[in-house]
Amino acid sequence: MSRKTGKQYTAAFNQVGAKPYSLDEAVPLVKKIKFAKFDETVELHMRLGVDPKHADQMVRGTVVLPNGLGKSKTVLVIASGDKLREATEAGADFVGGEEMVTKIQTENWTAFDAVIATPDMMRSVGRLGKVLGPRGLMPNPKTGTVTTDVANAVKEVKAGKVEFRVDKTGVIHVPVGKVSFEADKLVENVASLIGAVVRAKPAAAKGKYVKSVTLCSTMGPGVPLDVAAYNLKVV
Repeated sequence: MSRKTGKQYTAAFNQVGAKPYSLDEAVPLVKKIKFAKFDETVELHMRLGVDPKHADQMVRGTVVLPNGLGKSKTVLVIASGDKLREATEAGADFVGGEEMVTKIQTENWTAFDAVIATPDMMRSVGRLGKVLGPRGLMPNPKTGTVTTDVANAVKEVKAGKVEFRVDKTGVIHVPVGKVSFEADKLVENVASLIGAVVRAKPAAAKGKYVKSVTLCSTMGPGVPLDVAAYNLKVV
């Protein structure tokens, strides 16, 4: 352990040990060893055998988790015309056009978890790169957040759609639910996410694609998963 730890963390860490677990074993263990007084988020970390410095080895995509994330995301839609009404009817929390772009630019306003934009607004939204980019909020066609079907996009985000993207060290970090979730619901969410990452394997990736998978709660130690235990196709 490289970080300073308290007695509760150490006790939880000692229950994990060094062996890898199947997904069905790992989820109950993460729930069992949690010690924070709040409802911790459960996170999945996947180390991939790719070099993200090369564009053809970038791993990125989205998946709608079957059981959501435990809270509904706050969604901003930047659109025009009839798309404003469609977004409102679909349940978007904030809806607008140029005035939303101005608000973000002048006030550094980011009181939302996701941004959806229509293609015609991207010229304006593009000016928000310095604010939205570092926060992972910039709309992108590849993740379905630049679209004319704003109603469906809003509904997917509200239903638990998450984005995954490999970082510069080759690791994907994604929330998959709360420790208060029933174990089977967390298992379904994790399996859906892993499946999406495996399907997103770039053709240019050589050797072992999934190097390691770890599951943990916000404050808890990582529980290593046995890649072979749930039949990931690793080559």
